[in-house]
Amino acid sequence: MSGRPENPLPVWRQDDGAPVSCLEKIKVLNDNYAELRQMAQDALEDGLLLGCSETQLRAALHALVDDLTNPYPTPHR
Repeated sequence: MSGRPENPLPVWRQDDGAPVSCLEKIKVLNDNYAELRQMAQDALEDGLLLGCSETQLRAALHALVDDLTNPYPTPHR
């Protein structure tokens, strides 16, 4: 790892900009975020150790997120 401090957790917001206020929802969101961040960090490190371009690895991770689909056509609460 780079020695940089980890980014703080996001303030989770609803579509109208209001923060999510339910502590259980925030806990789930924070746990998912931390797990995804660690998996992405591991994938980046593995790719670098295997000789891949850092630029390409980062682009692939961005593309992966951009390709996610929302299965809920209306806001889900």
